[in-house]
Amino acid sequence: MNLFSLKNRIVVTCSNRLSPYLEKEIRELGFIPVRVFKTGVELIGTLNDCIKLNLELRCASQVLFSLKEFRADNANDLYNFLVKMEWEKIIPADGYFSITSNVTNDTITNNLFANVKVKDAIADRFREKSGSRPDSGAELKGAVIHLYWKGNNAEIFLDTSGETLSKHGYRKIPGKAPMLESLAAASLLATNWNRQSSFINPMCGSGTLAIEAALWATNRKPGLYRNNYSFMHLCGYDDSFYQQAYQQLERQIIEVKNISIIASDISDDAVNVSKINSGIAGVEEMIQFELCDFTKTTIPHENKGVIFLNPEYGDRLGEEQELIETYAGIGDFFKKQCSGYTGYVFTGNLELAKKIGLKPKRRIEFYTSKIDCRLFEYELYEGSRRSV
Repeated sequence: MNLFSLKNRIVVTCSNRLSPYLEKEIRELGFIPVRVFKTGVELIGTLNDCIKLNLELRCASQVLFSLKEFRADNANDLYNFLVKMEWEKIIPADGYFSITSNVTNDTITNNLFANVKVKDAIADRFREKSGSRPDSGAELKGAVIHLYWKGNNAEIFLDTSGETLSKHGYRKIPGKAPMLESLAAASLLATNWNRQSSFINPMCGSGTLAIEAALWATNRKPGLYRNNYSFMHLCGYDDSFYQQAYQQLERQIIEVKNISIIASDISDDAVNVSKINSGIAGVEEMIQFELCDFTKTTIPHENKGVIFLNPEYGDRLGEEQELIETYAGIGDFFKKQCSGYTGYVFTGNLELAKKIGLKPKRRIEFYTSKIDCRLFEYELYEGSRRSV
């Protein structure tokens, strides 16, 4: 029996409010979701399908492959069920594994206790069958087993990703308060940008939005920047299948000419960090970096597209008052310099957003960390707007 050819439930998780964009990605890959919820998408497939999902998805966090669903009222029930599973056919005896979990059970006050019970069940099964067991620990560098346990309903998964997919691998220097790569990708998918017109990113910070825009325009997928996933550490893993999938990523890259991606920041450090990160991503030559105030950013008059700003939110006392002028300035910048473009402002401060002084066409809901955010869309008409 080849573990990688078995078909079962796959749950692709994501950050809160990203699932509509994750669903779109999954459908574009040819998969049919059977359920979409606020933090993920469910489908049916094989572990080989999980390889493709891991390499191609921009908005995902983890790709979980279900092994078993069962009832567990307490930790003993959990252990007794898992110790009977054929772990020796899943994890190599000379391998390494770790446990993650999402537990809501009245008998469990600490998720780490549930993790230990899972680890003990796997280790004891190996000892019973072979007298030895794989190494285990907290690092997500080998096979990863994920427990989902709510009430008395439990399910054990293979986390085929390991380290989260929400980090795309090119951002070696994060900069100040960076936007998570998966969130940046989802926010781009939420815009009306066509991947051919100009993309302008004042206040670029560590460059994540501009880099994700360049990656999207050239069809570069996150799997190009990573070489270790937990599916590689499972029994039956065929490296040739992964290599074929990786080579397909390389063949999918497209060359884009005559596109303007401009990223600016008033901070010299931010611009330097952005250049380094874009170089690692292989798109530095596509992005024009500028050291200037956002109002001085170059705005091309041809091939008008999208202007996207992610200003500070004013998390600390006293900052919000200072940022009122900045947000009001964004409104003036849009009106005076950006006609014909579509403007976007991503912010976690809805009161400051009112200072922009323009009526948004759309308010798109997002989260960053635990902050309720909005992506505001503004139609920046050329000349005066005609009456309907």
